[in-house]
Amino acid sequence: MSTPTAAVLAALPDVREWVEDLYRHLHAHPELSMAEHATAARVVQEVSGMPTAGELEVRTGIGGTGVAVVARNGEGPTVLLRADMDGLPVAEDTGLDYASTVRVTNDAGEQVPVMHACGHDTHVATLLGALRLLLQGREHWAGTVVAVFQPAEEQFNGAEAMVADGLVDLVPRPDVALGQHVLPGAAGSVEVAPGPIMASCDDFRITLHGKGGHGSAPHTAIDPVVMAASLVMRLQTVVSRQVSPQATAVVTVGRISAGTKTNIIPEHAVLEGTVRTYDGAVAAHCLEVIERTALAEALAWGAPEPGFETFDHLPVTDNEPDATARVRAALEAELGTDRVGEFTPEMGSEDFGELPAAWGAPSCYWGFGAFDAGAWEAARERGTERTDPAFPDNHSPHFAPVLQPMLDTGVRAMVAAAMAWIGR
Repeated sequence: MSTPTAAVLAALPDVREWVEDLYRHLHAHPELSMAEHATAARVVQEVSGMPTAGELEVRTGIGGTGVAVVARNGEGPTVLLRADMDGLPVAEDTGLDYASTVRVTNDAGEQVPVMHACGHDTHVATLLGALRLLLQGREHWAGTVVAVFQPAEEQFNGAEAMVADGLVDLVPRPDVALGQHVLPGAAGSVEVAPGPIMASCDDFRITLHGKGGHGSAPHTAIDPVVMAASLVMRLQTVVSRQVSPQATAVVTVGRISAGTKTNIIPEHAVLEGTVRTYDGAVAAHCLEVIERTALAEALAWGAPEPGFETFDHLPVTDNEPDATARVRAALEAELGTDRVGEFTPEMGSEDFGELPAAWGAPSCYWGFGAFDAGAWEAARERGTERTDPAFPDNHSPHFAPVLQPMLDTGVRAMVAAAMAWIGR
């Protein structure tokens, strides 16, 4: 029996080549966070050529480069569909004939490579594909679709910037917000689960103040480099010895900056790191311990009190159970129950949750597979799917999703999930 979702997706073969070409273009022309000007322009260009484009409300420049497209189609629920647009400062090493060779000057004035190493190009392409199919099949649904193309997910502030720039007043209040992410897994499959699936994130910066001097006479100085090294090791005990084993937390120092020359003991060292957890109280405890440990480290050295600050907070990505149950049912109906798995909660973080939180709306976020299904399943049987170099993780210079059925699956999943609310 034909369903409204099947009727909308019947035209997928007609748009497949367009989605693939669009994806290749986006992959070859990535842009850094808050610099997605050409990507946003391409989104607007593609939307302008869609059915009933003249009836669409297209808002640009939201939060910098964000785009929101509102498609009204009579009375019914409002569904927000989100895709992030930014790339990463990574030198691509995939060997693809559409690999990125882009290099740009970043905000610090440095020349850096740029790559879609996290798959945001797939998110933009599949959302545009889903939107085009929904507009072509308007007789099969009723309500409003809000397609949000968001900047700066990798910088953690794109969704926040769109909300701060008035997104809530520019588009209708959604009854549900939906998003997806391409991840290591079998192309053609998806993973979804209710509840917390991605951790919160609280980044911190510690500035250690020493006393400068000559490298040949460290006894006349207070060496902030050694102080920083000692502090990094001490911070490894925050989780292992000061957080309950029944809680989940990760503390990582990802950046240390100090010094200008081999024989100069500098006056300052800066450490930047991140706390990931599923519990706000645990996050606050970790940050309190980190600050206290930095203060104690400086005291032990007879150094001035260090600076401590937090930045770039992201909430837990928490799938509302009822919305997730409806999405799962729609995905299983479209893809088959054998292609819908459980999303294993991870300590990575996402700013998607900032969007539904702006309205207090329920939301669901899921993953879809990036790699050849046969090869993935063979590796899974060997227990090597997470270590096999053929399946690099997101943010790797080797991250290269297969085009199909990866793109088809992203389009089908987004259409099916949306139609669970707006299908006639």
